[in-house]
Amino acid sequence: MHRFRLFSLLASIVAFAVVFSYPAHAAASGGPIMRMTTNLGVIEIELNRAKAPTTVDNFLKYADDGLYNGTIFHRVIPGFMIQGGGFKPGFEKQPTREPIKNEAANGLKNVVGSIAMARTSDPHSATSQFFINTASNDFLDKENARDGWGYAVFGKVIKGMDVVQKIESTPTGRNGSYRDAPKQDVIIEKVERINKKGGS
Repeated sequence: MHRFRLFSLLASIVAFAVVFSYPAHAAASGGPIMRMTTNLGVIEIELNRAKAPTTVDNFLKYADDGLYNGTIFHRVIPGFMIQGGGFKPGFEKQPTREPIKNEAANGLKNVVGSIAMARTSDPHSATSQFFINTASNDFLDKENARDGWGYAVFGKVIKGMDVVQKIESTPTGRNGSYRDAPKQDVIIEKVERINKKGGS
């Protein structure tokens, strides 16, 4: 009985350590940390400039210019991902800069909580749209992708996965020609830097 209690206590300590060490582990790359404030809560994301310099600089430029402020998560698929960064309410398309090169060969994986660039069938077509993986989508990684390119991961959620899950669970339907659109707008109110790590 005493051994069982000791084992249970040790198991609880290990579980506690794993849960509460996650943010420190997630912040290992030391890149810029972004606060994404939505109407459903706040998400904090650490960007990995060391592995995805072009993609991170692209995201930072859009964020610093305020392009993401007032946009929506326009595509939500439970068990897959939530996508935003391209439209305002009413599917008003946002202006974008030139597409960037695909950095999916950087070794970062499309695991739960990772943030990656959305694109068309053209591997080098990513502009402002991004998605947060809500499942481990290894078929999006370069080594498994049908087109041989994959989708470039450039950071990960370090706080607010409960908010990501709340967005993921929002009811969706068709909105004109767009499928999987939230029936109630999920608004990205603001995206801002909360540190200057990883460069300006």
